[in-house]
Order: sequence, then structure tokens, then C-alpha cells
Amino acid sequence: MRFGPAGYPSEGKTPEGSLRYTKEIGLSALEVEFVRGARITPERARAIGEAAKALDIRLSCHAPYFVSFNSEEPETRVKSIGWVMDTVRAAHELGAYIIVIHAASYGKSPDTALDSVVEGLLKCKEKMDDEGIKDVILGIETMGKKGQFGTLKEISKIMDSVGGVRPVLDVAHVHARDGGCLKTKEDMSRLIGEFFPLCGDIAHFHISGIKYGDKGEISHLPLSSKDPDMQLLADALADSEQDCTFICESPLIAEDAVVFRDMFPRYRK
Repeated sequence: MRFGPAGYPSEGKTPEGSLRYTKEIGLSALEVEFVRGARITPERARAIGEAAKALDIRLSCHAPYFVSFNSEEPETRVKSIGWVMDTVRAAHELGAYIIVIHAASYGKSPDTALDSVVEGLLKCKEKMDDEGIKDVILGIETMGKKGQFGTLKEISKIMDSVGGVRPVLDVAHVHARDGGCLKTKEDMSRLIGEFFPLCGDIAHFHISGIKYGDKGEISHLPLSSKDPDMQLLADALADSEQDCTFICESPLIAEDAVVFRDMFPRYRK
């Protein structure tokens, strides 16, 4: 199991410095946040990737938030393919194994969302094949708002049609979307039981606390909110042999990654 922050911790000042800081506090993963666009040169990406590899830090990437394969605007759907591909190319140069995608909102056309996402991802896969990029997984995130596409069941349907796709389990999003459903270790175990058959070699998680309302997610919270209580997740996974990456998206991206790691007795220092 690997634990790390969503983004470069500010203590590091530079990407390489942030990677060193991540390693110094006992973490071994980091998600590079391209949420406002994957603007990085191949040379710079390779340099950061080499620094991460030297430190044994597993990298992932997050695609731009404005991806929307089910947009009412055809231009946005086309641009979404470009935004995903920019992230794929950056991830390839970084040596990141997965990119995390917010695939779509239901909008005015909820019935078309699945087909639209499948169509967009198939076009991305065609471009990846054309460019010879075979080392990057397209990760579709479970979403926290009821108006967003992205339940595990929906993602499993995508996987029936598109190769190289895996779910990214945002535990807090599931909790918020279903009105605070993860209250016990057994609730967490059921969620893991649905996720692990789909996750592939590495299970990619996002963790945080979360504020939510009738429409689902409102904002991420520190783990100290205990909503959901991430100790329940750690307990459910205590004996698991599954390779996992846990990326912390709480406001305390590095500090809470350490807090969560220490919820597992086998990783506690």
C-alpha cells in the first residue's frame, strides 16, 4: 500500500522539492494535479518523473476538471478528448501509471451520459494506440454529486466497452452521494467488495472527509471530521494483500495522508 498527497505539498517549493518532502514524511505516492490544464513540457515531465522514480514515489495524474464528455456543446466534447490526451501524454512522460478523470455530468441528457462517455473514451484510446502509449490507465472517478456521472456500476459498464479503463474510488464521494452511507466497517467492506473486482493490479483511492447535502458533495474536509470515518476503511483493509494507492484530497493533503497511513498498524512508525 502506498499513501500520498493530491498535488505537490507547498513545503517543497518545487516539484522535486515536494517529492523529497513527501518521501521525508514517510509517503510513497503523489498525484500530479493537472486540474486546470496539463501544461508541462515533455522534458520537464521526464525530469520530475526521474526524481520520483529515484525516490520510489508512485505517480498518478488528475485530468482537468472541465472534461465533459456529455456536454450539450459538441465543441466541449471534442475539447474533452484533447484535455484527456494532454494529461495522458504528460503522464506517459512522468511515468505516472493512471490518470483520474471526471467524465461527465448528466446535465439535460442523463440518458445519453453512458454512451457519450464511452464514445469519448474510445476516441482517446484510439489516439493512445496511434501514439503508442500503452502504460497509462484511464481512471474514471466515482463522483460525489448526484448530478454527476460516475458510480461504480456506471464505470463497470464503461469497462465493458472500453479497454484500459479502471475505476478510481473516491470513498468520501460515495459517502456524500448516498447521504452518508458509510457508517460501519461492514459498509466499507461492502464497498471494497464491489471495487476490488474492477480495480485491476492497483486499486487507486481518493480519501478525505466531506461536507454534503441533499444533492451530494459540497466540499472536502480534513480526516478529523470523521465523515466518513477513514479508520473504518483502514480496518476493512487491514488484512488485504491488494496493492493500493491512497491519494489524500483533504485540505491537509500531506498531513492527512500520514494520518491515514498510521491508521494501519503495519505502517505505523
